[in-house]
Amino acid sequence: MLYAMSTVLILAETEAEEGSNIGLVLPDPYELVAGIIAFAIVFFFVWKWAFPAINRSLESRQQAISGQLKEAETAKLEAQSLLDDYRAQLATAKSEADRIVEEARAQGDAVRADLVSKSEAEASQIVAKARVDAANEKARALQEARQEVADLSIDLAEKVVGENLDRAAQHGLIERYLADLERMA
Repeated sequence: MLYAMSTVLILAETEAEEGSNIGLVLPDPYELVAGIIAFAIVFFFVWKWAFPAINRSLESRQQAISGQLKEAETAKLEAQSLLDDYRAQLATAKSEADRIVEEARAQGDAVRADLVSKSEAEASQIVAKARVDAANEKARALQEARQEVADLSIDLAEKVVGENLDRAAQHGLIERYLADLERMA
């Protein structure tokens, strides 16, 4: 750097001696030296106190940005973890919902089958009771018919014979006759 300044100073002196117009552009050599010394002093103070302060602020800024990047990366990883957990919970909830629906469907089928079997059993009980009632009613009607036939036969025989017949003996006779008829049928 000193070599460049000394070269400029030498050129400035030689040009000034020759009388060219370069002196209008280049400053006086004493002013140039004074400016270089002032610049060196200012540069020394800036280098000694301002650059370290600027470097400290840049380093603190860099550390803050680095910390923010680390926090952002941590937040990103945490968010990804939460997303994965959410997806796993969602899949679990879906499978649980499917299982519950299947259980409900199976229970509905079981209830329907139970109701059908109960209804069929109840219907068969009603049919059986109706058959028993019909058989009882038939037996009662046959008994009444037998009694009626026996009474009519005895009344008719009394009118034909003209005297009173023994009702108990005649009823026994009619009962045997009707029993023989039933066996034949």
